[in-house]
Amino acid sequence: MIGIVGMGYVGLPLALRYCEVGYKVLGLDIDPAKASALAQGETYIEHISSDKIRRAVDQGLEGTTDFARASEADALIICVPTPLDKHREPDLSFVVATTESLLPHLRAGQVLSLESTTYPGTTDEVLQPLIESTGLTVGEDVFLVYSPEREDPGNPDFVTRTIPKVCGGITPACLEAGIALYEQVIDQLVPVSSTRTAEMTKLLENIHRAVNIGLVNEMKMVADRMDIDIFEVIDAAATKPFGFVPYYPGPGLGGHCIPIDPFYLTWKAREYGINTRFIELAGEVNSSMPQWVVEKVVEGLNRHRKSLNGSRILILGIAYKKNVDDMRESPSVEIMEQLRARGAELAYHDPHVPVFPRMREHAFDLASVALSESSLREYDCVVIGTDHRKVDYELVKAWSQLVVDARGVYRAPAANIIRA
Repeated sequence: MIGIVGMGYVGLPLALRYCEVGYKVLGLDIDPAKASALAQGETYIEHISSDKIRRAVDQGLEGTTDFARASEADALIICVPTPLDKHREPDLSFVVATTESLLPHLRAGQVLSLESTTYPGTTDEVLQPLIESTGLTVGEDVFLVYSPEREDPGNPDFVTRTIPKVCGGITPACLEAGIALYEQVIDQLVPVSSTRTAEMTKLLENIHRAVNIGLVNEMKMVADRMDIDIFEVIDAAATKPFGFVPYYPGPGLGGHCIPIDPFYLTWKAREYGINTRFIELAGEVNSSMPQWVVEKVVEGLNRHRKSLNGSRILILGIAYKKNVDDMRESPSVEIMEQLRARGAELAYHDPHVPVFPRMREHAFDLASVALSESSLREYDCVVIGTDHRKVDYELVKAWSQLVVDARGVYRAPAANIIRA
């Protein structure tokens, strides 16, 4: 039996894949609503259908909040959040609390794998001592590995099975056990020499994206001041068949990885006397993008002789990226916070998020409003925060007084559209 701790965007697809090849899977989560949904064969993640859940339940998927049942599992895979705290420093409380909950139920012969993104050293500095406090020896009694998740929710081109998986072990025996665990469900494994190498690999992947997005966001601001279309520039540069990969600007970074992971490395690097200025600068640029969008709203309203205070603003798309219901670290929400703080009256439309969800740091008592000619006329400004495919953008363009486009939806200039 495989035990997966954390049945969210990472843990649930992995559980479905193990069931698909014939394993019994125990899905452990502190949220009783998830266990209940699984028992009823209902999904709680939009891009995973209830049919897939029911099929997995028939094949042996069981959700539970009872961590004592971890002893039943031959392998335990930890897929819990690793956010930042209010000081933008790593918050390992979910990882530590999860591991401590498992400790009384560990037994010899089990494999433990951490998939949560974290700084190099977490597996051997934090998890290994906790595990060995039980009297079990890592590499002899239990086998500890780090294998970072690479899920991309809503991307139809890649599924859990087809995404190559990096794996590093505390010892050679641990790595061997990790490979045996994952080779059953993943087409290509990428073994590396240590857990720290695997941890750093995941960080490099996401820092690469964060830095390049920061670069293109900065280029966007320069191009805007020079009255140059940054999207035309990117498309032209992308015709170069070597040495250039196109990245596109937006209203900021979202999701559970890219806005957060670089700060895990900058925090750990300080322990070694290194100031990661390049990474931190990219973070500053990306973090400033919601403010840039808000200033574009102010600029557009000023053209209409209106004040932001008291204006009715419609946010079009509040998920962190298009075509998903994932709200984690969404820049649209930060834009909403800033607009609300300056007196705007807010509404939103998102075909994937019918009701604004409960979030740790944000509270909006809102539900998605319908788009129509009459409803669009009511708003002083429409802000495109997420470019979902299901939205009728021609309707939006035709009947909105002002559109602030933070995603490059409209390539041709129009009198009522401002690029942000």
